[in-house]
Amino acid sequence: MASTHVKFIYPPELLQQPVVYQLGKQFQVVINIRRANVGDTHGCIEMELTGIAKDIDRALAWAQTRGLLIETTARSEAVTLIPA
Repeated sequence: MASTHVKFIYPPELLQQPVVYQLGKQFQVVINIRRANVGDTHGCIEMELTGIAKDIDRALAWAQTRGLLIETTARSEAVTLIPA
């Protein structure tokens, strides 16, 4: 499994869209929101995406096509998930 830390910067027209939900649902990545700052005119969400590297890459490419600005802050190719 891979893990990527990213920051999504939202344009005003996407603030009411469930982009993070759609990302997790369509691409089977686990999303862990680390920090968010969403207002009436802008939005920024920092999160960790965990899953198969190919799925994470596809998810990020999809998010860019939606109009999000994406900054990758860290990436790891090997993640061990500890069962609950």
